[in-house]
Amino acid sequence: MTIEYLGHASFLLTTNAGTRIVTDPFDPAAYKDSLKYGAFRGPADIVTLSHGHGDHNAAHLITGNPVVIKGNGKFLAAEVEFVGVGTWHDNERGAKRGTNTVFVISADDLRIAHLGDLGHVLTGDQAAQIGNVDVALIPVGGFYTIDAAQAWEVADQIDAQIVIPMHYRNEKCDFPIGGLDEFTAGKPRVVREGTSKIEVQRAHLPTERTIVVLEPSL
Repeated sequence: MTIEYLGHASFLLTTNAGTRIVTDPFDPAAYKDSLKYGAFRGPADIVTLSHGHGDHNAAHLITGNPVVIKGNGKFLAAEVEFVGVGTWHDNERGAKRGTNTVFVISADDLRIAHLGDLGHVLTGDQAAQIGNVDVALIPVGGFYTIDAAQAWEVADQIDAQIVIPMHYRNEKCDFPIGGLDEFTAGKPRVVREGTSKIEVQRAHLPTERTIVVLEPSL
């Protein structure tokens, strides 16, 4: 499987069979002054939406008439399995910002968790529903989501081998959230690929948890 970081909380996953999955596509037009990524307007077969905010739900920009998956439960599309696990967008059980869905995507003998705008450390039941994963696509910026320390705790909860940070402040995102360095500081295994894509195979997963930093392609 190829994982490409588009930007913000959006990734393009391409399976070995060529199925294209876009997670949480964003619409920069909804945040003209603070979200300066380009919009992804390419084709996809499947789109997952963790919640209804404009920086996560721009399925209308994706071409190719994709299947749109949202909400909790089990889904199957293009021979890819999805499990949506209900969580919250804040640490007050959704009282501030509503709900969030964590999606576990199973393909190519891998389990990829996209945590959307998770706003709290997982409960034991939520962690059990997600299960252990090979790759965690995890927000680290805080304020709207879990922060750097909580993100590492969540990675522990789901025993992620590869952790790819997302949803942090940079030159293309002027949200009032933390930057990437707050998450990577002091961690023993940080790989900066210098590119937007990595190829992930079960046979070549790291033996110890590794943070992989990808450059946004948009």
